[in-house]
Amino acid sequence: MSDPNERRSELAGNLARVEERIVCACAAAGRKREDVTLIVVTKTYPASDVRLLHELGVRHVAENKDQDAAPKAAACSDLSLSWHFVGQLQTNKARSVAEYADFVHSVDRSKLVSALSSAAVRTGRELGCLIQVALDAESGERGDRGGVAPDGIEELADAVAGAPGLRLDGLMTVAPLAGPYAGRQRAAFERLMEFSSRLRAAHPAANMVSAGMSSDLEDAVAAGATHVRVGTAVLGVRPRLG
Repeated sequence: MSDPNERRSELAGNLARVEERIVCACAAAGRKREDVTLIVVTKTYPASDVRLLHELGVRHVAENKDQDAAPKAAACSDLSLSWHFVGQLQTNKARSVAEYADFVHSVDRSKLVSALSSAAVRTGRELGCLIQVALDAESGERGDRGGVAPDGIEELADAVAGAPGLRLDGLMTVAPLAGPYAGRQRAAFERLMEFSSRLRAAHPAANMVSAGMSSDLEDAVAAGATHVRVGTAVLGVRPRLG
């Protein structure tokens, strides 16, 4: 076991560096720091790290696999944290995810909307939902990271907005590895912002834009993202489980 104090100072140093990057990116974009929320992606890291992050002021954490997230959320249920589910989600996991997630960033099909809605109603909770947009779908080079093609955003957004137990909060994307936006994160995130302003015309409260990770958070902030999802830059390179 590593020394918890050592781990705490490692996380504190990493968080300070990420914070500095967000501050600089906001300044460069003429945005206020409080307009960007840092979500720390804690996948494969233990609940003890989540506790340390909470001590260090982190209030938003994310997971991308239900089997990791559910026990971790339960182990940290005494902490005031918002849990974000950011991975591809199978409909059969919707019931479990609705037990702990405050936000689901990866809503990409109507079948999932129905599953999350009935799960949210059953648990008596309201789930914030973001539509995941596959920017590579426009070119026909759809990647394997999930998401709805841009021309499907409106229909899916209406489905979420009308579903009991769900709240339409905005859009999410992962910078595509294929198609015209491959390697062009800034352009990809700017495209997402165009879809976001269209969405807000119909659903003014759906103003979350979740984009950017450890390697490209500056591009996301420059484009106007409201939430950045950072894992490696805070927690370090992921250890192999086992």
